[in-house]
Amino acid sequence: MTKDNLHPFSEAILSWYSSNARDLPWRQTQDPYVIWLSEIILQQTRVAQGLPYFHKLLNTFPTINHLAEADEALLFRNWQGLGYYSRARNLHKTAKLIAQKYHGLFPQTYHELVKLPGIGPYTAAAIASFSFGEAVPVVDGNVFRILARYFGIEIDIMQSSARKEFTEIAQQLIPTDYAATFNQAIMEFGSLQCSPVPNCGTCPLRLSCVAFETQRTQLLPNKSKSKAPRNRYFNYFIVVQRNKFLVRMRADKDIWQGLWEFVQHETLQVAELPDAIGPFENLLTFPTTELQAPAKHLLSHQRIFTRAWLIQVPDNVNIPVPENFQWMDAQDFENCGKPVLILNLITDNLVLHEWLHE
Repeated sequence: MTKDNLHPFSEAILSWYSSNARDLPWRQTQDPYVIWLSEIILQQTRVAQGLPYFHKLLNTFPTINHLAEADEALLFRNWQGLGYYSRARNLHKTAKLIAQKYHGLFPQTYHELVKLPGIGPYTAAAIASFSFGEAVPVVDGNVFRILARYFGIEIDIMQSSARKEFTEIAQQLIPTDYAATFNQAIMEFGSLQCSPVPNCGTCPLRLSCVAFETQRTQLLPNKSKSKAPRNRYFNYFIVVQRNKFLVRMRADKDIWQGLWEFVQHETLQVAELPDAIGPFENLLTFPTTELQAPAKHLLSHQRIFTRAWLIQVPDNVNIPVPENFQWMDAQDFENCGKPVLILNLITDNLVLHEWLHE
């Protein structure tokens, strides 16, 4: 397909993009490492929020070999605040795999890229088209939304068969000679024009858009409701002695695996002392002060309700260290990767902030 025989949809998208594309750094290169890094960051992050992290990570790990050789703790430290830490783990795993198996060079086809950890169909298509010119369409929530509205597609996008149907349609629309530009264009169109609340008044597709013609722009795409988020109740105890904190790395197969936190006990509902401290009740023999804690922390499928207490252990007292915990200097803990919830807890309490930033 060339520009002489484009589908009217594709022609309109490309024309719109030529006048509306944002100047973003990953659009100025065909380097698959840079493109991959940007795509992983933006999987669950808005551009405005992700851009500073993109620059920071690229400055810290300028090549895939730098990332592959880095300690995971350094990656987590630089990723801190982006959330969805499984993305960072897969980023590190894939960097090592490419450095070792592929000698630092990315595979150049969609079918090879999609086999790598953390690289799904969307990211593989983005790298394959932007870096290597392969005519394979990107299909994500933006593309579901645009195509569902324009063609009046009723299929529930939460069904497993939806991706196949939308991918087949997108494959028919992508121009072989302009695959990278078309993929960039449709992504940008979904972000800026055909967003969840669309700007139909200036849309170049509105006169041929089924959803606009039938007044169903707010009904498409068809998406079944997801399950209600799970409520969890975390009680944190910031145990301090001689400017050291009692901390642990989360190792369970749960949220925030590989990140560091204070002593924590989870309860079935909001709890008061001593129930809130659970198996660590021996710590209540020392002066305890309740701290300000984030009332509710939202994750994609969980709501975490938090309470926190400061426990100051006298310098001359030795306490048994719970299993998997250790005493850590304030500065060392400051340099560890931590969940956003812990960062907010520190920020909200001046005494903790001062300890960690002396």
